[in-house]
Amino acid sequence: MAVEILIADQRHLSYADAICQMIENAAKQRGTGIAKREPSYVQQKILEDKAIIALDANTLVGFCYIETWQNTHYVANSGLIVNPEYRGQGVAKGIKKKAFEHSRNKFPHARLFGITTSLAVMRINSSLGYKPVTFTELTQDDVFWKGCQSCPNYEILERNERKLCLCTGMMFDPAQEKQKAVEEEALKNRWESYKNHLRRRKGNQLLQKIKENLFSKESKGGKR
Repeated sequence: MAVEILIADQRHLSYADAICQMIENAAKQRGTGIAKREPSYVQQKILEDKAIIALDANTLVGFCYIETWQNTHYVANSGLIVNPEYRGQGVAKGIKKKAFEHSRNKFPHARLFGITTSLAVMRINSSLGYKPVTFTELTQDDVFWKGCQSCPNYEILERNERKLCLCTGMMFDPAQEKQKAVEEEALKNRWESYKNHLRRRKGNQLLQKIKENLFSKESKGGKR
């Protein structure tokens, strides 16, 4: 297998029909999840530099696109699909990783989120740093939630006022990651400072003599 995972561009516009058919087939197989899309929508995402495509020569292997909400404060990597003949080979993970990195480069301050019923996708998201969150922490843009209307579980979502459904919400928050990095760096600095302190004590001749005298007295006292 020689699958290449790329940021889609004009060369890949001709795959839009096949991508939409693959999305529709995947939704039927799962019974939940992926919203139906039109070829024009997929082409728009490609032209906006918001799509990832996986190819084996000229064979469509997989696809994923980027959506933004609330003035790019929220970003979702949506519509992840993999050709059934290529499943179980790490393609989905590769596509998600590429989409994640591309999203972080284009929208470094945005919160990346997604909702899914797929355990495999949850595992991939976790490996990228996503954390489970409640639906109230996700974008509240009505257009995003309207995309769930083609899902059989939409009635559950509406009944719970968009606060709960069968999907799991997950999010990567760069602000939290930045704070985590700051705390880890501070902890590392404290540890290095403590090690330096120990080295200085070890090299202090006066402290060494005091230590030797104490050991000597304790040794003599033990002999008595």
